[in-house]
Amino acid sequence: MPLRLFLLAAALLLPGTAYAQAKASDKLPPANALAYADDESAAVMAPITAMFAAFERGDGAAVLAQAYPDGRVTAVGPTPSGSTGVRRLSFAEFAAHLQPDGAFQERITDPAIEVDGDIAMVWAAFTVRVGGKLESCGFDHFDLVRENGAWKVMNVTFSSRITGCQ
Repeated sequence: MPLRLFLLAAALLLPGTAYAQAKASDKLPPANALAYADDESAAVMAPITAMFAAFERGDGAAVLAQAYPDGRVTAVGPTPSGSTGVRRLSFAEFAAHLQPDGAFQERITDPAIEVDGDIAMVWAAFTVRVGGKLESCGFDHFDLVRENGAWKVMNVTFSSRITGCQ
């Protein structure tokens, strides 16, 4: 009788354990980059493109024009000064650090854009250059919200590394 109970318990528990182990090790597939040729995707990208232009000018006010004031900028990874970890700033704090003499160029490639009604997200690899020199790279994740017909960046979260950049 104890062997029969053991086999029954094993038959019931092992598939669940195997399923949990398989799920724990599975990763989501890489994001599928979508061309943003349609009007909706182009509209989602407009505030991001405007932010990148503001970065190049070191124009904090122009960044704030594209973002919700209570939105956040979150960076994860090492900085050029060598510190690491998670750094969180409001858009106002981030914009206050932008100056024309500290301007930088950020470019993204192959953005994956998802839209559902008045929310959207953009995920893309990026590179940052300062004075034409590659400074860092990683992935950007933008959350956007459409209000009164206009898209604004609610949050941007990005990884950052200084090695392995293309």
